[in-house]
Amino acid sequence: MELLRLVQSQVRLGAPLPWGVRDEAGVLLLARGHVVVDDDQVQALLRRGACVDLREVKAAARAAQPRDARPPNLFDQWEKTLWRLDLLLKSLADRGFPARIDEFAASLVALIERDPDIGIFLSVRKDRPRMMLYGLTHSLHTALLCCLMARRLGWSAARTQSLVKAALTMNIAMLDLQGRLAAQGVPAMPPQLELVAQHPQQAVELLEAAGIDDAEWLQAVAEHHECPGGRGYPGGLRDPCEMAWALRLADVFMARISPRGSRPAISAQEAARHVFREDGGGPLAMAIIKELGIYPPGEFVQLKSGERAVVVRRGDSASTPIAASITDRSGMPVVHTTRRDTACQEFAIVAALPDKSLAARLLPERLYGLPA
Repeated sequence: MELLRLVQSQVRLGAPLPWGVRDEAGVLLLARGHVVVDDDQVQALLRRGACVDLREVKAAARAAQPRDARPPNLFDQWEKTLWRLDLLLKSLADRGFPARIDEFAASLVALIERDPDIGIFLSVRKDRPRMMLYGLTHSLHTALLCCLMARRLGWSAARTQSLVKAALTMNIAMLDLQGRLAAQGVPAMPPQLELVAQHPQQAVELLEAAGIDDAEWLQAVAEHHECPGGRGYPGGLRDPCEMAWALRLADVFMARISPRGSRPAISAQEAARHVFREDGGGPLAMAIIKELGIYPPGEFVQLKSGERAVVVRRGDSASTPIAASITDRSGMPVVHTTRRDTACQEFAIVAALPDKSLAARLLPERLYGLPA
């Protein structure tokens, strides 16, 4: 049994628990289906160090997926891809892993190419923060950004695939730990920090044992926490390889825009400034910024017209995306969204909005329709 610390945001007052709540020894405190009716009970559980079983959390997340008759859309396909990745990484020790990850990476690139804006939207907006699944979601979203960055840089299809596979497997030695770290709400403990420090080399060893022999992929995984000048880990290398540095920048960007139990998500604009400084304004950071734009799909913005809107498409320039307004000019929510071209002066973006609670209540399908 893999126990993870319960996070307050996981408990919905008045709704049945989708999993059991246990103490730190694994003893059941509240059974699945129990209804927590007030915040005092939640606080009492948190004070007791309440935990949940990772397997039950994953099972509940799968069961919560809608089971309707409508044809799958791209949002459905991204969700299914996440769970396919879970199964793939769990099969690392099984025979045939190299062929399976080749097939998965190719299908992921094809999904990205069908509509990159939807992939960006999902990675930026994170409608349903699932911190205990952070190891999976972060790997998938980093692979998305790596693919877009490599394409903009003109990398070959084969080299782009190697970078995508490096992103999918860079944290394969600590996927569950990543979920615990994201959800626990406190800084990493010394034993956790030791595991974090070891994970690049451990990931390489696991991949080699599984039959992976792509030297650049393996080097990128080994060095994805190294920094020019020797500021990184685990080896303090002064000159990490290009693929490792590309992977690190994408990794850092996606980590910064992801919420944690201990902090909200950092804005895409601030994350972009960080990678720009890290790379000294170099071509890798610029590729990320040019691909995503200043206001990437998924951002919640204030328009000059007074409307509030969600960015849904990248535009002709980094600062002029297409947005879907979700309020009227006085800021009141509207039933039907309206597309706004922010290149038009009337609808220019005047600010990114940090409070995304209004936007988070809207289904992506309402903003995009149902892409086939």
